[in-house]
Amino acid sequence: MTEQQARPIDPLTPVLSADWGEKRSWTLPVYETGGGYRAARRALAEMTPEQVVGEVKDSGLRGRGGAGFPTGMKWGFIPQDNPNPKYLVVNADESEPGTCKDTPLMMASPHLLVEGVILASYAIRAHHAFIYVRGEILQVVRRLQQAVREAYDAGHLGRDIHGSGYDLDVVVHAGAGAYICGEETALLDSLEGRRGQPRLRPPFPAVAGLYASPTVINNVESIASVPGIIRNGAEWFASMGTEKSKGHVLYSLSGHVTNPGQFEAPLGITLRELIDMAGGIREGHELKFWTPGGSSTPILTAEHLDVPLDYEAVGAAGSMLGTRALQVFDETTSVVRAVLRWTEFYKHESCGKCTPCREGTWWLVQTLKRLEAGQGEEGDIEKLVDLCDNILGRSFCALGDGATSPITSAVEHFREEFEAGMHTPAWELFPYRASTVFTPEVATA
Repeated sequence: MTEQQARPIDPLTPVLSADWGEKRSWTLPVYETGGGYRAARRALAEMTPEQVVGEVKDSGLRGRGGAGFPTGMKWGFIPQDNPNPKYLVVNADESEPGTCKDTPLMMASPHLLVEGVILASYAIRAHHAFIYVRGEILQVVRRLQQAVREAYDAGHLGRDIHGSGYDLDVVVHAGAGAYICGEETALLDSLEGRRGQPRLRPPFPAVAGLYASPTVINNVESIASVPGIIRNGAEWFASMGTEKSKGHVLYSLSGHVTNPGQFEAPLGITLRELIDMAGGIREGHELKFWTPGGSSTPILTAEHLDVPLDYEAVGAAGSMLGTRALQVFDETTSVVRAVLRWTEFYKHESCGKCTPCREGTWWLVQTLKRLEAGQGEEGDIEKLVDLCDNILGRSFCALGDGATSPITSAVEHFREEFEAGMHTPAWELFPYRASTVFTPEVATA
């Protein structure tokens, strides 16, 4: 065996995170030193909007916000014969439990996002773009505002950008911390100054979005991936990942691992590989269950450790890749407790517009509380499944569906724990102190 064959191949592909370790990486000079804004200059000088859209289509970039819809195709839906203004809206309202990829990206590389906004706006012929940020992360709002100011001062934004004749204004808008505003049409209502609630579709945002005008809404990571595609080419991006899931993505690994954090790797890497890079499951324990895309996706078990983390393989395994929020739980964790805490979150964050979601999540919490306390009643498990069935697919947005996913999958994989809830409290079967990720001293402080 040669030295090259013996050396392990590092599956990480630092592209979006390449500058995270640089000193003052968020400033314009550091970003430009690494090639920042070259893609924007090239596109404005040498490419038509159609060519930018075509390059993104050829790359195979799919939305990184959870749905996985082809980004270039989404841009192509904008009707250019519509006389109304075109808008780009960046969904930076990251709030899915377990997800923490957009926040560090905006903190460390805000100019990467700004450059992506320029390219995407130019591609759809928009002259106004909005970055809708979760207002609770004030430090991110300030950093984005600083980056936008720097971009204006350097001529990357504003009128006649670099003599190209193209104008673009960017607004950083802080939301009020509502999970529902992560849903794109609720985000639009909030941006317009109304209560954030999902809209009935059609019409879709591409036709009648912000201010009833054609609008593209993309996730932070989706937009931030565009500069690399324009700079290095569609083939470069498509060379990473799998046949149908192209490119590099950020994986958020949290929970019972030795070194949780962000890992940027091609689509198709496995959880086993990521856990190995994170130092393994915490010492003396073993994997019990995990979420591939945040708490609104069906949970998977140790049997799925080698499932490629791409849209198709995770879907075939019975879950969704979602936001790639990999929450890892070992054998000390009560599945009933975990599912209850997630359901309490969705009950609290439901906007109340849809009766199945508003009322159904309340009843789910009541039933799960009984089971956690060991006071379950005959038929409670069937009631849970029936409630989920009556919520699924009967709401304006995916919040209701997301609330049911962890419950039905948990019952499927760990029904015995729910049955134990008929007579034994979950805290006796799984002492909660044992599952804390903190030391016992911190946990009791």
